Amino acid sequence: MRLGENFFNLYSHDFIRVAVAIPPVRIADPEFNAKQTIELMKSAGQKRAALVLFPELGLSAYTCDDLFHQRALLEACHDAIGRIIEASREVPIVAVVGCPIPFDHLLYNCAVVVSRGRILGVVPKTYLPNYREFYEARQFNSGENALRDTVELCGQRDVPFGSRIIFVCRTQPLFSFHVEICKDLWVPIPPSTDAALAGATVLLNLSASNITVSKAGYRRQLVSSQSARCLAAYLYSAAGTGESTTDLAWDGHALIAENGNVVAESRRFEDPPQLICSEIDLERLAQERMRQTSFGQAIRREVSRLRGFRTVNFEIELRQNEPLLLERSYERFPYVPADPLGREERCAEVYQIQVQGLMTRLRATGLQHVVLGISGGIDSTQALLVSAQVMDRLGYPRRNIIAYTMPGFATSSRTLDQAKRLMTSIGCEAHELDIRPAARQMLLDIGHPFGSGSETFDVTFENVQAGERTNYLFRIANLRNALVVGTGDLSELALGWCTYGVGDHMSHYAVNASVPKTLIQHVIRWVAETERFGAETSSILRDILATEISPELVPGKAGTIQATEAFIGPYELQDFNLYYTVRFGYRPSKIAFLAYCAWRDRSAGLWPDIPPDKRHEYTLGEIKGHLRTFLLRFFQLSQFKRSCIPNAPKVGSGGSLSPRGDYRAPSDSDAAAWLAELELVPESEEHSHTS
Repeated sequence: MRLGENFFNLYSHDFIRVAVAIPPVRIADPEFNAKQTIELMKSAGQKRAALVLFPELGLSAYTCDDLFHQRALLEACHDAIGRIIEASREVPIVAVVGCPIPFDHLLYNCAVVVSRGRILGVVPKTYLPNYREFYEARQFNSGENALRDTVELCGQRDVPFGSRIIFVCRTQPLFSFHVEICKDLWVPIPPSTDAALAGATVLLNLSASNITVSKAGYRRQLVSSQSARCLAAYLYSAAGTGESTTDLAWDGHALIAENGNVVAESRRFEDPPQLICSEIDLERLAQERMRQTSFGQAIRREVSRLRGFRTVNFEIELRQNEPLLLERSYERFPYVPADPLGREERCAEVYQIQVQGLMTRLRATGLQHVVLGISGGIDSTQALLVSAQVMDRLGYPRRNIIAYTMPGFATSSRTLDQAKRLMTSIGCEAHELDIRPAARQMLLDIGHPFGSGSETFDVTFENVQAGERTNYLFRIANLRNALVVGTGDLSELALGWCTYGVGDHMSHYAVNASVPKTLIQHVIRWVAETERFGAETSSILRDILATEISPELVPGKAGTIQATEAFIGPYELQDFNLYYTVRFGYRPSKIAFLAYCAWRDRSAGLWPDIPPDKRHEYTLGEIKGHLRTFLLRFFQLSQFKRSCIPNAPKVGSGGSLSPRGDYRAPSDSDAAAWLAELELVPESEEHSHTS
């Protein structure tokens, strides 16, 4: 689906809003249960959801036992379906409800799919539990016993009947769903696995599922892992208040998962009706299936069975012509978990991956020394921390780290002091080497005006300094039989903010090359908070984190500095752009929409531990402007630098830009297609009012 007229509408960006309902039920009272179902269906419609899922046998209640063989109950359920069908005429939504259906003298536990006054299909349960507390085979038959694949129900003929049906939305082809019921998920090969391979992106499960100790956690694992394995969304609705507690209890557990992540969950053991909503990113699912070639290989292996699936097409109004932002929370820092515990675990793992990579490289080369340039900024700090941990792990003295701070024409007293204090605190072999005489001589030799006394601060002036630093480091490594550890990070590689062949671009091994700037900051903060290198080092690390990011290559005027983010945009926003560009291949307009939803006010996606003066938000105009900078630099100007970067350990699924890893691209591509698509984004929030 291309971007519609309303940029501020989630349906314009291949999202679909879905809902899972937990109504109260009365046993064997379909009229009451239908009324509850209709009310929640209307509530889901008011929330602009496209689909709402209800629990297993919700129109009768699951715990009717042998009452399912009473004709009065079955006829009352039939009438209840009719009332739901009639009510659905006024609500632009697909509702999936549970009901017993007699068919050809057999009784089936079914899901009835209803939309706009018609039944789209009826899906029977395949696997009937008949052990421990379950006795379903006493009342019901498996859907595999059916002799026909259509049924007449509520006056509608030729209604599709069976478990191998995929419902496809004509107005949003990426929205295709399959229905299974309760135990179908708990078997070794759930029906939804085949359905996902056959094209379903959204998998639904109507469940009753009584509660026992620890069962909720197992449900959550099942739902999230099935969504991950199938590269799909998975919606789950379990029975709640009103089911019989003769021998069982019920907690009303509703879940919505997307590709392994639970994005919405109900409160369990609640009396009032519950309705949880979230948005499903259909494009993300489609992109993942396209990228993971193993998904296609699985289709090829099962193709003969998958051809047995039927498609039922339907149309639904997606409310695309009104402003409708995401309710689902998108983190401002996709590389850094917002949850403090998750953030701590992420930082620890990133750090250990970097340590493991460098440690293995040293063992492979037989070298016992490393050489680093220390600037007093965050990237070289992180490289030094990793190197120090490596020496500790290998049993080498930290003085095997040969560290040089190399002040140039714009080095500030603050960063020089920080570099010296850090090297001393870590206990490495520390040196200071002034590169200005050598740089001035080179500028003089090549005829640059600065060599003759003119204050010409151009790119040559900058790159000569970067080159001299690298030249010294490599020659020192030759002299000392050592390995040069690189400091450049993923964010700089993405934006081409590095000098080709020297500086942050080149080394023997680049420990930071797949770690973005925002994540490096938090890894350093984690090292400081855990005091891995003592309280003194932690204090120095906090000073470094508080220092504005600058290459310090051009002298500032009147106390100003050469601010990196003033030129290439804020790293926090450019890392957001990088993640959704490389990880998912999203259109620029969708990235801008996600950024707007995440960054539009002070309350969205922020961590409580960020001081108010450090909290940022961006207008849509600013988001668009910085994204334009990113697209031009990433797609058109910088790939040639990424095509020849040193070896580095891949750290996260968010991307390595190594041509030997995640990302391969031509060095002479053009950014025109991305920049043109970006122009579909409005310049301001003038029409961003939400419903």
